[in-house]
Amino acid sequence: MTRPRAGRLLGALGRVLLGGLADPALALTRARARLFLWVPVALSLGIGAYFAARSEPGTPSYAMAAIVGIMASWLWLRGADWVRFGAAIIALACAGFLLAGARAHAVAAPVLSYRYYGPVEGRVIGIDRAASDKLRITLDQVRIDARTLPKRVRIALGDMGDSDVPPPGSFVMTTAHLMPPPPPAAPGAYDFRRAAWFNGLGAIGYTSVPVLRAAPPERSDLGLSAHRARRALSQAIQARIPGQPGAIAAALLTGDRSGLSEATREAMRRSNLAHLIAISGLHMGLLAGFVFALVRYGLALWGNRALVWPVKKIAAIVALLAATGYLWLSGAAVSTQRAWIMVTVMLLAVLIDRRALSLRRVALAATVLLIWHPESLIAPGFQMSFAATTALIVALGPWARVARHIPRLLRPLAMLIATSVIAGAATAPIVAAQFHRLSEYGVFANLLAVPAMGMVVMPAGVIAAILSLIGLSAPALWVMGLGTRWILAVADYFATIEGAVVPVTQPGPWVIPLLCLGALGAVLMRGAGRSLAILLIALSGVLWLRAPQAQPALLIAPEGELVGLMTSQGRALSKPAAKFVGARWLEADGDSATAALGAKRAAFSGPNSAREARFAGRKLIHLSGKSALSNLDTACRDNALIVINARVKSAPKGCDLWDQTRLRKTGAIALDGQGEVMAQARPGPRLWSR
Repeated sequence: MTRPRAGRLLGALGRVLLGGLADPALALTRARARLFLWVPVALSLGIGAYFAARSEPGTPSYAMAAIVGIMASWLWLRGADWVRFGAAIIALACAGFLLAGARAHAVAAPVLSYRYYGPVEGRVIGIDRAASDKLRITLDQVRIDARTLPKRVRIALGDMGDSDVPPPGSFVMTTAHLMPPPPPAAPGAYDFRRAAWFNGLGAIGYTSVPVLRAAPPERSDLGLSAHRARRALSQAIQARIPGQPGAIAAALLTGDRSGLSEATREAMRRSNLAHLIAISGLHMGLLAGFVFALVRYGLALWGNRALVWPVKKIAAIVALLAATGYLWLSGAAVSTQRAWIMVTVMLLAVLIDRRALSLRRVALAATVLLIWHPESLIAPGFQMSFAATTALIVALGPWARVARHIPRLLRPLAMLIATSVIAGAATAPIVAAQFHRLSEYGVFANLLAVPAMGMVVMPAGVIAAILSLIGLSAPALWVMGLGTRWILAVADYFATIEGAVVPVTQPGPWVIPLLCLGALGAVLMRGAGRSLAILLIALSGVLWLRAPQAQPALLIAPEGELVGLMTSQGRALSKPAAKFVGARWLEADGDSATAALGAKRAAFSGPNSAREARFAGRKLIHLSGKSALSNLDTACRDNALIVINARVKSAPKGCDLWDQTRLRKTGAIALDGQGEVMAQARPGPRLWSR
């Protein structure tokens, strides 16, 4: 490239980034005119601040947020024009902070604080499947011989078949091992305790003995009628469509994923098709869209009804009823609630003669959900759904101009390709950050699977539901089975291609928030604001690229059950046990190795009960098992760093000891190459981690 041409390109880039700085007042005026679109963004700032706090905010924090919010609201309503937009953002951010705190306190429920083994009784309110392929039941109305009675507990069952699981609403009893929800596997990792807190889950565990039915379901309990209907319908579908295709069909129509094997779920994840088996905006949109079209065109073909009746609005009402029934049947999970809100907002827009697809409708749906469930903000499903929807709506205008130049017969295929690429690009950073992987061929898998989902599976499912009223659902279910077999075949093919999954290093905690704010700013702002948003996106990219330099040299599991030492080959694990924790560490490193392979890497030596390595110029010793305490006195010398999977009543001198008592205060620990603490998983007490 010649130097003059390079200079012109740099000059053009400078004008793009800085052109709006000449008139910030104009940019502010434009932003204020689009204030409604900024409402969910501002609420998210406050909600994010609550969840990012190092310790639980107290009364002074809430009082300060309320005072600042009231003052900002007054400026928003009465202040000068140039301060109103900023005041509105501050007021809404304070409201988001208060909403998140109120929600966290409102769902407070007892959490088991110690390990328990003994009798457990309760009512079955949920059935699903664990990553180990074992069925799990969730119980409420729990009774255990303990000081704390959790609101809900989740128990993984032994070798129990689907037909042996008590139906929802049954009162059961068993003998189980229970424990508190586990802490994060590493600093910055997914915090299951937080998710359990908002779900009212106070303990998890397992049982290896049969589950006995203490009492049959209470038929008068309307709250569990959806669970019973979902379970019965799921079993009926799987009886007509055998194998994993039937399990996929049941998951799509009822939300019951207990029939899905771990192999199927992993294939769907590796091929980037996992969103097809979790009821979300795609399913709700396809269902509502098919019902809407079926009713609208059906009425249009019925004599001259289309000239007399408002068939479009009638179709919107019927589609809304169908979506609501789908919400009820599928169990109304948060992701399904989010999808229902978005579809409802769009159908209501049709009823009041407004454009269904617009950024204002998306902003309204996001606002409602953030007020209803503020914790949704930190859920990957919320982030990916709204990222994909926003990107597709923004692309509608350019696509309309491009589509005019594409032959009519090729437009559907071109639109499918465009939507897959746009939605995939919008969600890729979130997928990479949350799940530490990218599907190399995900776009191609979606191009083959999503059309079958929209044109075969969901329409056949709706028709099967209608025909089931007269007992003729079998043909429609057969067609649906063909569609789900195709989806499964696509998933299996792309999941097994060499290099199908690209591991991604976990970014820093500020990368995704900065990236999302930058992307939203680029969409919602003009002039100087858009220029700053582009710079923010660039900054988040730079921070992500620097992430590999920040990988901890040593990781210690939250109960001392595992130690991970970074080597030239990747992170070496001290032992093959604690596979879940080890797998999470390797994923965050961007390492595709399994936990078993990580335990074979050359770094540690010695028996499993006393593993040794060198770290920061001294011995690193991991003690575990029954002999851990007896080996401690011998190992504790020469300032060795010792991790022990036990509680030490009286710590000996001569070593740096990390036992369960010390780790309970800090959580999982990350150390740098000099042996200094980089981060700890529990910087301060929160409602869910006290």
